Amino acid sequence: DGEYILPEAGGDLLRDGVGVLPTGRNIYALDPYRMPGPSAQIRGAAAADAILQAHLDANDNQYPETVAVSLWGLDAIKTKGESVAITLALIGARPVKEGTGRIVRFELIPLSEMNRPRIDVLCNVSGIFRDSFQNVLDLLDDLFKRAAEADEPADMNYIRKHAMTMSNEGLENPTARLFSNPSGDYGSMVNERVGASNWEDGSELGSTWVSRNAYSYGRGSEKGVARPEVLQSLLKTTDRVVQEIDSVEYGLTDIQEYYANTGALRRAAETAKGDASSKVGCSIIETFSKEPTPKELEDVLRLEYRSKLLNPKWADAMANSGSGGAFEISQRMTAMIGWGATVDFKEDWAWNQAAETYAFDQAMATKLKESNPEAFTNILKRMIEASGRGIWNPDEDTLDRLKNLYSEMDDTLEGI
Repeated sequence: DGEYILPEAGGDLLRDGVGVLPTGRNIYALDPYRMPGPSAQIRGAAAADAILQAHLDANDNQYPETVAVSLWGLDAIKTKGESVAITLALIGARPVKEGTGRIVRFELIPLSEMNRPRIDVLCNVSGIFRDSFQNVLDLLDDLFKRAAEADEPADMNYIRKHAMTMSNEGLENPTARLFSNPSGDYGSMVNERVGASNWEDGSELGSTWVSRNAYSYGRGSEKGVARPEVLQSLLKTTDRVVQEIDSVEYGLTDIQEYYANTGALRRAAETAKGDASSKVGCSIIETFSKEPTPKELEDVLRLEYRSKLLNPKWADAMANSGSGGAFEISQRMTAMIGWGATVDFKEDWAWNQAAETYAFDQAMATKLKESNPEAFTNILKRMIEASGRGIWNPDEDTLDRLKNLYSEMDDTLEGI
């Protein structure tokens, strides 16, 4: 009828319920003042419980003192804030709403209701989340401050315990927990260093992540204040990292940002502990699955490599897609280097199969060379690099064959 239709938040019928109906309205992604949404709160709480139980099972029934949670903008939009809900559940807090349904505060749940300690949370905030959800950062900043000031035993409130330690060390704003890039800047730069082969040791990549994410955000003037000492103190107590995957199409092995953030963060925490034997766990949550069951990082990497990069059907489909498909294969080979560098994922079977699939299969190699010679050259380069860095241990014959192929491709690209 040409009349004005009021806009309304969009969403998924199964995840968000009948509130997304009727269809046909002008929609926006979500109302940031209602984050986390009801379904996100339920799934986030379940995920947090499962993460803690998995950690207890793997660590002699010891709770993690600090858990690093990635707050990424796009997955927060898709899930209505599941990562925020995980953060709240770990701390032991819940949203308080005003009459309109907007969330105005995160209140602490009494310890008597929790039956466990409050877990400290280091929030790794992406640039998109930082720029889009300042109201959520303000509420979280307020929550961390009140948790640190709560009249509770330090052994039952790790936020208070760590804030007291930092205060005694003379650090400013010891309740800062929301860390990101400098204001107006984006990315950890770890993937740039890996892509350019500009690194010697994985700890360098962890240090790069730290230098790029040492900026604190919160209420008032806390808008990108450099607090590297607070970040380092939190990393020393970080026992687990949590990362959500929000897409069935793109996972840990498909894009560079996962190892550049999750992998580098884990390496930074292990380095900060100063003990080579101190390994930090990493829980991966698939937000598209029915149950938010955490999986260990290494298990997810193995599954993804078997089902995608090393899957003959996937490989053929990509190779048959021309230049773009060859580029996608090439990018995933670079990501394999990134995971080896940051979390020491060094499993020969994966590299052996990759070499057989993409370098030594004549039909496959011909397709890749013809459709995108630069991408094929990068595939060979990453295999040789993996060997040189100790990420892969091929036999001499395999390495010689790869070097000969690379030399031929280098000559081709140079027009020799």
